[in-house]
Amino acid sequence: MKEIYLAGGCFWGVQKYFDLIYGVIGTEVGYANGKGENPSYRDVLNGSGHAETVHIVYNPKLITLYRLLEYYYNIIDPTSLNKQGDDKGVQYRTGIYYTDKEDAEIIINSLEHLQKQYGANIVVEVQKLKNFKRAERYHQKFLAHNPFGYCHIPKQKFEKLVEKDMTYYVTKQKGTEPAFDNRYYDNFEEGIYVDVDTNEPLFSSKDKYDDLCGWPSFTKPIDEEKIEKHKDFSHFMLRTEVVSKHSHNHLGHVFNDGPIKHGGKRYCINSAALRFIPKKDMIKEGYKDYLKYLDEE
Repeated sequence: MKEIYLAGGCFWGVQKYFDLIYGVIGTEVGYANGKGENPSYRDVLNGSGHAETVHIVYNPKLITLYRLLEYYYNIIDPTSLNKQGDDKGVQYRTGIYYTDKEDAEIIINSLEHLQKQYGANIVVEVQKLKNFKRAERYHQKFLAHNPFGYCHIPKQKFEKLVEKDMTYYVTKQKGTEPAFDNRYYDNFEEGIYVDVDTNEPLFSSKDKYDDLCGWPSFTKPIDEEKIEKHKDFSHFMLRTEVVSKHSHNHLGHVFNDGPIKHGGKRYCINSAALRFIPKKDMIKEGYKDYLKYLDEE
């Protein structure tokens, strides 16, 4: 198991949100990165400098830190200092606090990617965890015990998480997204497709073709060593499932009805299991060595 500490406004709502995410094993709310090692709620209100924070324990084989942070960004305003929704004050600032120094690089890379989506500066605090104190008992799982209690996170965000998290449905429940209603089926820009969780390069635009099936189709992966193939007997059929080797995510299936001149394979892959990196962004995202996979042979 691994852990991360996230601050993003009132910790009641943040805890409820992360309790719904697949791969999160446990959460607790508390106070972090202020003055003093044993603050009470009253101390925090009176200016101890601690942030209302959720301690998240997760299984890295089921969800990565990068993916957890993407969920986090969905419920905060990363450009606002000390204000989240109606919550105002130092205790409601945004912050990512780590205990494993190897996580720092992942966090910084994630925020750099987030910055590209905003005109204003990202002001999320990133620090090593210090002075964390578990909050009083009545704060723990507050909204689970008080469903009509205050929450600064809009209801729609919870509904989307529960009902429309297609990535979870596809990668962890081995589901299939709707044909012709997904992100990349008609994307033919040059670039590479990476694992949505681990960012491992999986497919190249050079090997993508329009099969008119409604999902991204590829003649081959970038590297066969990055995927696994399993027999799939679901739905009263015999198919070959394609799985990402490092994240164990379900990607889709491979069929023997692809272009003969390119080997005869059709890797039918769900967009929800992938993240597309355009050619123009590959160097700055660290994929310079993969530019060769875009060149025509």
